[in-house]
Amino acid sequence: MRTLQELINTDDPAWPLVKEWIGLAKNKVEVLPCDRERAEKCLINTQVTTRSPMGAIIYETGGLLIDNGWIRILGSGSDRLKRTLPDWNKGKTFHNFGEPAPYLLVADDAIGGFYAINGGFLGQDAGNLYYFAPEMLKWMPLEMGYSQFLLFCFESDMNDFYAGMRWKGWEQEVSELNPDHSISFYPFLWTEQANDIEQVQRKAIPIEEVYSFNMDAANTFK
Repeated sequence: MRTLQELINTDDPAWPLVKEWIGLAKNKVEVLPCDRERAEKCLINTQVTTRSPMGAIIYETGGLLIDNGWIRILGSGSDRLKRTLPDWNKGKTFHNFGEPAPYLLVADDAIGGFYAINGGFLGQDAGNLYYFAPEMLKWMPLEMGYSQFLLFCFESDMNDFYAGMRWKGWEQEVSELNPDHSISFYPFLWTEQANDIEQVQRKAIPIEEVYSFNMDAANTFK
């Protein structure tokens, strides 16, 4: 385990670049404040340096909310988004801090989709991002690394990426959604009965429950 001093890069930190990207973003980006002591602990537990965009987001932010909170990029936690990146992964993708993870959960969305960096478990392209699509119960390769993923969140047309998954009035509903919750749908999104998102019942529940349910469903129905 590298020390905090080894992880904080003062010569070439990534945060100024990430801030520049945020300033030019086409999508709405909310930068959540962080607590310095908690951020330092999270950086140590994640073992990434602040020279990397992920380390910069962990060390400098409590997380990022993209497009009215539709996507939540994990950092070191805040009053609004209490989950931290290392704590959210512990018990899911690794048991103890410092262990290599088969994949690392770095972001999620309001409909129970999850973004993860492939550690080798999801495919041959270790280091690339995958998206767990709740309407398919599958991890889908995005063919991009973490930096490109940030730019994807900042610049992409999310209506295009989430085609068929957004209902009329979603902006207001999602902006009021607790970022530590996600929306549960019935009928389930992967069923034929849910092909019209406007007709599906919605309920906000803790995202921990959504993750467990979706992973169990993926293992059951794959």
